[in-house]
Amino acid sequence: MNSSRKRLSVITLGCSKNTVDTEHLLAMLPEDAFEITDDVSGHINCLLINTCGFIGDAKEESIQKILDAVARKNDGEIDRIAVFGCLSQRYSSELPSEIPEVDAWFGARDLRPVADWIADEFKVRLNGKNAGQRRFEPASYAYLKVSEGCDRRCSYCAIPHIRGAHRSVPMEDIVSEATELVRKGAREIILIAQDTTYYGLDLYGKRCLAELLQKLSGIDGLEWIRIHYSYPDDFPEDVLEQMADNPKVCKYLDIPLQHISDKVLSNMHRHVDGKWTRELISRMREKVPGVSLRTTMIVGHPGEGETEFNELLEFVKSAGFERLGAFQYSEEEGTWGAEHLIDDVPADVKQSRYEALMELQAEKSLAYNLSRVGDEERVLVDAIGDGYLVCRSQHESPEVDGEIIVPAAEGVKVGDFLNVRITEADYYDLRAEII
Repeated sequence: MNSSRKRLSVITLGCSKNTVDTEHLLAMLPEDAFEITDDVSGHINCLLINTCGFIGDAKEESIQKILDAVARKNDGEIDRIAVFGCLSQRYSSELPSEIPEVDAWFGARDLRPVADWIADEFKVRLNGKNAGQRRFEPASYAYLKVSEGCDRRCSYCAIPHIRGAHRSVPMEDIVSEATELVRKGAREIILIAQDTTYYGLDLYGKRCLAELLQKLSGIDGLEWIRIHYSYPDDFPEDVLEQMADNPKVCKYLDIPLQHISDKVLSNMHRHVDGKWTRELISRMREKVPGVSLRTTMIVGHPGEGETEFNELLEFVKSAGFERLGAFQYSEEEGTWGAEHLIDDVPADVKQSRYEALMELQAEKSLAYNLSRVGDEERVLVDAIGDGYLVCRSQHESPEVDGEIIVPAAEGVKVGDFLNVRITEADYYDLRAEII
């Protein structure tokens, strides 16, 4: 290692969209000037913290990471600290005065000022703004952000206030970046945004996600394309056609539904009702046989009584979601809900409803996994452990879903595909043998 290189460490909090932001920022920095790492031990010349400000728990985690860094700076272990991302965007007027030990604060909408500050502090020349993504190590998959911001105005969500209006990335830029990620080893591209189904409306006057899928599927070496963060309102039906007919598009969809009660959905400003939601799920299963659906629900939203919660439980029972996560409602300042709705569900009730929903989903998840025992599936190798391989099929998304554990085999590398037979199942993970 060049001893003159400065050690720059990064902490990225929150969702995969923040991960992509960090990777884009790091790609602007010259490799010969910095040892860039996600290891925060030892002495650090510059620590970058990419924060999350979505809900209460995430904000608390971000603040704690900043305070921990400040304590280490006071002890001489860190020279400079820069904070960017959603939390510092949201509280740009309060944080600098409350935590003055941080050297620089930046928002979430433009990474260039962060890079410029680093360049000024360390007297280096930056790479171009469209330098792509820098990853800490080669991986079998990569996230690719297709748009920024959101035009939705869900009553509980602060993201439009933080990230601004919806802005699609030009299609040719996405294809170019995906091509480079595949060249660096990615075999799966996961499309992310605040709302992927909105893609293209601002640039092309129509929803273009299906067209984007077609263009991406022409990239040599790209095997899987996965869609995250879809919105149920006006869901583009041609995307389902791509999922059904295009072998590179995973039969998997992440579509946060949030609730099923008409009353709660109305309070949430979701622009759909329970009938629409049920019909959409039925169409998805009919048009894409074997599709795996991941969704997210919010419990304890204002207006959710026992009747509304029981309706949610019955819906989850009947819909058979292969994957489901949940949040407890958190009142967020600046949102329509915080200003117009009363947070009327006690904390202990939110917790008990959350536990009941997740217990139900655990049983559904186990039943789904058990139904796959004996199936033959094509899997992607994500990691190699001591005597075993960590893999996924098209029905598992990384970091949020379970894994398929396979005995190690000679010559297998990260990014390889294997044909396996499922032999065992538990609530979240599967075990398999190579065929």
